[in-house]
Order: sequence, then structure tokens, then C-alpha cells
Amino acid sequence: MTAEDDDSVINTKPPKEPEEDVTEIPADAVDEPVNEPVEEPTYTGKPQPGDSPNAVDCTPAHAVYKAKSKGGPKDHHKAVGPVNANYNGTSRTARSSFTSEVTGKVGVAVTGELETSVTVMLATIKAKWAVTVSAELTAKLGNNMTVDTPPHRTTNAKYGVYRLKVTGESYMLHQNCTTSTKHKVVSYTPLKVGWYLWES
Repeated sequence: MTAEDDDSVINTKPPKEPEEDVTEIPADAVDEPVNEPVEEPTYTGKPQPGDSPNAVDCTPAHAVYKAKSKGGPKDHHKAVGPVNANYNGTSRTARSSFTSEVTGKVGVAVTGELETSVTVMLATIKAKWAVTVSAELTAKLGNNMTVDTPPHRTTNAKYGVYRLKVTGESYMLHQNCTTSTKHKVVSYTPLKVGWYLWES
């Protein structure tokens, strides 16, 4: 099995690491709320300032996630296994070949107070940008990549999963259509399996 053609693009530096303190979400937990839902306010039935007979009803109360912005599709890469490297000490361009040495799974990572499940968040991201993101992807043993290494340069290679960085917000929508405090949520969602290459 060989990597996709666009994986052969040589970068000038290693892939970005998450800037936030993220929590990796197990694949078997993507249908559960990441954070405990905010309690619904107690309603006495007495009119409140601003209430009217035609007030909007948002029953039942529910958690909301809204995607706001996303990073580039190849900005973030989580490796499976070690970084491979090959130094070309000659005066001519040489071919470097790399083979993935392990099989591993990469899932969703989240920071912030996500009130919904990861499944709801993924569906929102897919709908907003028409991208194919997953709860988990598997990078498999035996994937090969061959590229040119310039004279006196080192080609570095990481095999794993590209993850899309998305910034959004999450909150509870109460039955009287008021909301809880809106929290910033940053997520890294599996996008595709592949190699990340860079020269040094």
C-alpha cells in the first residue's frame, strides 16, 4: 500500500502540536456528553420580567454546539509510531523510503466545555463545511512512502492521522429559550490517514 500523492509534499518544519491542553476522547465514548450538562433553572410558573403569552418555547432543554472556524486540512498531524529520518550525505539527490512500523488508532481531542456529545459535534462540522471527519481513524502497519532527499539534507517522516482543528462554542438552551454561559470549544477531529514529511 502506498500513500496518497499529496502526502509527498515536503514541508519545512514539523507538524503543529495542539496549543491547548486537550483531552483525547475514546471511540466508545463519542455518544456521551463530554461535560455534565448544566442544570435547568427552576421555574415557579410566575411571570418573569419580559414574559409574554406568546413567549417562544424551546422545550425540551438541550445542549447546543456551533462550529465557528477551522484550520487548514494539513496543519495538524498526530503520529502513530516513531519519527523516521534519512540523511543524504552525498552531493546528489537520493531516494528515501519509509515504511510505517506500527498500527494505531487516532481519535478526537477536545478542550473546553463541550455540552453535547462528540457525535453531535462531528455532524455539525460535517454539515457546516462539507468535510469528512471521523470519530476515529486507523493508521496501519506497512504503508510505504518514497521521496527525493536533496544533497546534505535530512528528510523526516511521520505516519499517522491528519486532524482538523475547529473552534466553536457550546451551551445549554433552556426551555424558556435562555442559554447557559457559552463556552469556547477547540477540537481536533480525524480527517485522513497519511504521511507528514519535512526537511531539515
